[in-house]
Amino acid sequence: MTRIKVLIVDDSAVVRQVLTANLSQDPGIEVIGAASDPVFAMTKMQGQWPDVIVLDVEMPRMDGITFLKQLMSVRPTPVVICSTLTEKGAETTMQALAAGAVSIVAKPKLGLKQFLQDDSESLVTAVKAAARANLRRLAVSAAALPPVQAKLTADAILPAGVHAMAETTDRVIAIGTSTGGTQALEVVLSALPRVCPGIVIVQHMPEKFTGAFAARLNNLCQAEVREAVNGDRVMPGRALIAPGGRHMLLKRSGARYYVEIVDGPPVSRHRPSVDVLFRSVAKCAGKNALGIIMTGMGDDGAKGLKEMHDMGARTVAQDEDSCVVYGMPKEAVKLGCVDKELALGRIADEIIGYGGGR
Repeated sequence: MTRIKVLIVDDSAVVRQVLTANLSQDPGIEVIGAASDPVFAMTKMQGQWPDVIVLDVEMPRMDGITFLKQLMSVRPTPVVICSTLTEKGAETTMQALAAGAVSIVAKPKLGLKQFLQDDSESLVTAVKAAARANLRRLAVSAAALPPVQAKLTADAILPAGVHAMAETTDRVIAIGTSTGGTQALEVVLSALPRVCPGIVIVQHMPEKFTGAFAARLNNLCQAEVREAVNGDRVMPGRALIAPGGRHMLLKRSGARYYVEIVDGPPVSRHRPSVDVLFRSVAKCAGKNALGIIMTGMGDDGAKGLKEMHDMGARTVAQDEDSCVVYGMPKEAVKLGCVDKELALGRIADEIIGYGGGR
């Protein structure tokens, strides 16, 4: 078995030590080195190039963003950002994702060692997802802009077998994505006009980071984009992103759609879960919804998309060629619940056409 070669770049000796120990426990991963900053990292990389880099963003001599941009322009390599769980850290991490990083692993300012040990599975999963990333898609995006547990199903949050409510003329767009999704969502949402159908989104992302991500998109897009809060209305010209660490469900009162933000166990190993959102959309919007499943590792959202499809919703999957990781869309296609597969650049047109009644 070929192991994934990982280089860790972080100015904290404790972080380097703990990350090395955690990753080395997995038989499929080999930590080939650790560096205190990008300058030392580049020296190490001359001897052996890593398959994945785990990178801090705030370091002496050269910050992680500058290093990442140089890396993506010279030799695109999958990068997992290990960033401080603070407001400032979240904003910087959004810049890293825009520059081509694959995903985020959050670290707190206090209790760091214990946190990293307790959350080692999310780091291993992120590294393995990054190793499978489509490097060509990473380069294009950058230029353009726990022990495995038994899976819970969406039944844990929202019971199955509930039919959609009476028909309404309002249409809803539901989007689910994971690895590579931050760049993909930027491409899609920035191409939409100011008035488009209401959109609800689950992007797998740690707590604290979704607010900064939504704020970044809001500055780039004509439509309003924001992190959802409980009771937010789903309305034309607005896109709501589920907050990290909590599930988001679509609800309906009369002809009015709104979201409910709830706590609960991880579903399909994620919180927020795409399956939870899609199931609620199947229940509350039925055939008045468009479900879109995009780039990401794993199968979260596939079963939920099938429920939407079975209730008469239109369903779309991002195609393999344009995905950073063709995992979630592939699983939905295997279930036979995808009406069409589209390249990333065509998804915005599909949303616009759906909103116009096509």
